[in-house]
Amino acid sequence: MLDFLVTNLPIIICVLAGIVLLVIEMFTPGFGVGGISGIICLGASVVILWTRTGALAGLGLLIVNIALITIVISITLRSASSGRLSNSPLILNAVERPEDGYLASNDLSGYIGKKGRTQTALRPSGIADFDGARLNVVSDGTFILPGVDVVVENAEGSRVVVRELG
Repeated sequence: MLDFLVTNLPIIICVLAGIVLLVIEMFTPGFGVGGISGIICLGASVVILWTRTGALAGLGLLIVNIALITIVISITLRSASSGRLSNSPLILNAVERPEDGYLASNDLSGYIGKKGRTQTALRPSGIADFDGARLNVVSDGTFILPGVDVVVENAEGSRVVVRELG
């Protein structure tokens, strides 16, 4: 048994390092150095075994590597969502709720039906003034010149749709 481990130590190290690097890549933002290095380590383990013992053993290790990656990543993701890892500082658990003052965008539905004047040309987006409030608006698909009276037809979140009066 000890002879087997010593003979195959580079392969075992490459497989373990590759899996660890792929798991680290899941939780670190950035360029992907961990993921690329992990894939290279796993590929090196297959190549080393392939050159030592043949194609069948190399393909077998490739299948084992894919199975190990699948199992380890699924266990890690399950732990990150509801297990011990979900309480670690690696996982963002903060929630931004509207009752705490966090808003994704301003609700501009109060402007529906209001009349205003375009400040810039709407092709189809631009700026219009509604009683001193300058809003980014979009036309209903038509080109509207600056200085033209418009009315708000629809407002969804921060998207305000206007049409030309007249």
